[in-house]
Amino acid sequence: MNKTEATTLQTGISPVPMTGIWRTIRGYILWSYERGTIQYDVMVTLILLFVFLSPHYLAYNDKPIDRNLHPTGVVVVPDGDGFVFQVEAAAVTGTDDSAIRSQLLRIIEPISGEVTITRYEPVHDNKGNVLSYKVWARRS
Repeated sequence: MNKTEATTLQTGISPVPMTGIWRTIRGYILWSYERGTIQYDVMVTLILLFVFLSPHYLAYNDKPIDRNLHPTGVVVVPDGDGFVFQVEAAAVTGTDDSAIRSQLLRIIEPISGEVTITRYEPVHDNKGNVLSYKVWARRS
């Protein structure tokens, strides 16, 4: 009696050819199966399941940054080492210098990031009404 028959008779279970299993696993890892084979279809199915089901079970936390952009029009022009912003006057309701600066900063920062206002000046029409504000700002 040879060794294979002895192990089969003692345990009652036929031995599993491990080389075939490892060959199959290696084929999946190295992607060595041709299109149209059952192994190729299994690999593609597993990949598709991962792509479509993983966001449901894994938290990727890949949400866009919430920025509250101001509903008014702002024109940005580069100016040397800073920027010149032109903000519509309707967006600014402050009357004193600090209130106007803080409102202008609140409008500009969602667009440009953290900046420091160096100066601003109102742009008037022929009747003296304020149409917009020109704001010079630099990155902090």
